[in-house]
Amino acid sequence: MQLIANISMMFTETAIADRLEAAQRAGFEGVEIQFPEVSDVTSLRAASDATGLPVTLINVPRGPGDAVGLAALPGQEDAYRAAVAVCAEQAEALGVRKVNVLAGRPPKDAAHETCLETLRHNLMHTADVMAEIGVRVMVEPVNRGDVPGFFLSGLAEGLALLNSIDHPNLALQFDLYHMAITEPDLPAAIRRAGPRIGHVQFADTPGRNEPGTGVTDFAAAFAALREIGYDAEISAEYDPQSTTTEGLGWMSEFKRMMT
Repeated sequence: MQLIANISMMFTETAIADRLEAAQRAGFEGVEIQFPEVSDVTSLRAASDATGLPVTLINVPRGPGDAVGLAALPGQEDAYRAAVAVCAEQAEALGVRKVNVLAGRPPKDAAHETCLETLRHNLMHTADVMAEIGVRVMVEPVNRGDVPGFFLSGLAEGLALLNSIDHPNLALQFDLYHMAITEPDLPAAIRRAGPRIGHVQFADTPGRNEPGTGVTDFAAAFAALREIGYDAEISAEYDPQSTTTEGLGWMSEFKRMMT
């Protein structure tokens, strides 16, 4: 397993491209970025080349204003496909290996089955587009306490969705923070998801801050990840309580647990 940092939430004391150097100094092996600005892609690629840190994952653009994704929104198919096209261009320019899709928050009057079918079709389209450039597609369940109305929440919904599509280029983005809220037993949830897990993120629960500020049993979670054979990136995606650097005391223990 490789420890990487989400530089959309961490090292925000500096400009976005400078955060790769900060992550490298801190001991991370790569980074992910939630929604890169088109204007930042060139400088981010230069920073990636200079530091040797890969940009592992980005998200498909989430939509305008307070949108939290477009993929499950009936009537927004054209906007979603345009977002996928932008994401594919960014993925190629940055050399990323994974992209994440956010289902979004459909209108309250939208029929659930219509939203589900929209999400299925959009995920299949994304998986096909990204397969052509060698990029794997994640879909992420998000807890509805943090994001009320989010369409896809909890492990059961995520696995049922993937099983209904069964596309070889689709996998689950398993965020330990969201899953610790929706699942009563986090290690059991990891074992249940098994090979469907394609990417892992973490923050402590509650609060979504750095490890040690909450109650999540990360040792048990990492043991379960090793048990299922997960050997890819583990991304720190949290809100630092102070500066990012001041809150990195957890890293040495995490690296030990990940080996």
